[in-house]
Amino acid sequence: MDTYRAMQLAEERGFDLVEVSPLEQPPVCKIMDYGAYQYQQEKKERKQKAHQKKIEIKGIRLSIKIGPHDLDLRKNQALKFLEKGDKVHIELMLRGREHAHADRAYHMMQKFVEMISAETTINIEQALERQGHVLSMLIGRK
Repeated sequence: MDTYRAMQLAEERGFDLVEVSPLEQPPVCKIMDYGAYQYQQEKKERKQKAHQKKIEIKGIRLSIKIGPHDLDLRKNQALKFLEKGDKVHIELMLRGREHAHADRAYHMMQKFVEMISAETTINIEQALERQGHVLSMLIGRK
C-alpha cells in the first residue's frame, strides 16, 4: 500500500502508522495505537524488573586475634549470605603492630576462605589484596 494512503487510513481510524521492519523491501508498517503499545511494553519491563533478584554485597570483618567461636560465627554468616545469592566482601583490618605480621593476616584470610569453600562451592570475584591497612577479597557463589 502507498505510504500516503496508509497514513490516511490510520488517521481515519484514529491510530498511528508504525514502521515495524524498516529493513524489509518494501518496509513493513502496522496500524496501531502507539501510546498503548508503549504503555504495554513499559508494563512488561516493570514486571520483569520486579522479578529480578538484586545481588547485594554483604561485608564481613575479621581480625588477626579473632577467636575460634567468632570465626565460626562469621563463617555461618557468610554462608547464609551466599545461600541468598549475595556476594560477600571479606575484610581484615590491621592495627598498630599487626602491620608487622601481615603474613598472619594473609593466613587468616586464606583459612577463612577454605572454611567457607569446605561447605559450599565459591567463586573468588576479587582476589586477596592489601590496600593500606586493610586486606580484602570478594567472593560469590558458583
